[in-house]
Amino acid sequence: MTTQAETHEKFMRAALAEARRSANEGNQGVGSVIVRDGQIVAKGRNLENTTQDPTTHAETVAIQNYSKTHGSGDLSGTVMYTTFEPCPMCCGAILTSRTPIVVMGGRPDSGASRFGDYTLERLIELTGWGDRVEVVTGVLVEDCVNVRS
Repeated sequence: MTTQAETHEKFMRAALAEARRSANEGNQGVGSVIVRDGQIVAKGRNLENTTQDPTTHAETVAIQNYSKTHGSGDLSGTVMYTTFEPCPMCCGAILTSRTPIVVMGGRPDSGASRFGDYTLERLIELTGWGDRVEVVTGVLVEDCVNVRS
């Protein structure tokens, strides 16, 4: 039987593949996958430099790809895996799309975020949605941080 930790690592590795692809294309190395019922149903990678669009972060691209292929922006019942802590914009997209679980790899060192003391968990709590979104941290952190650099 597969453990939850093994499942998280499996899908984080898929997100890491997207992050590497992003980095190879000259973008910041961040990747994301959306999983439903044990299957990847959408992928995204950072495309900011490629598109010259500051909103094309891995998480928003994955949500857009899901919406296009599934005809809905409602991600209830899914899990989002992302290699680095989602920014405030991406957190908004996660909340709006009703993504119930976010599994993330790396995050900025304390005080190193361009958003001050921001954390995904703090913003979720601030919105009052803390009981609707579960955040899982610490999955393949070193790999996720290294590919982003």
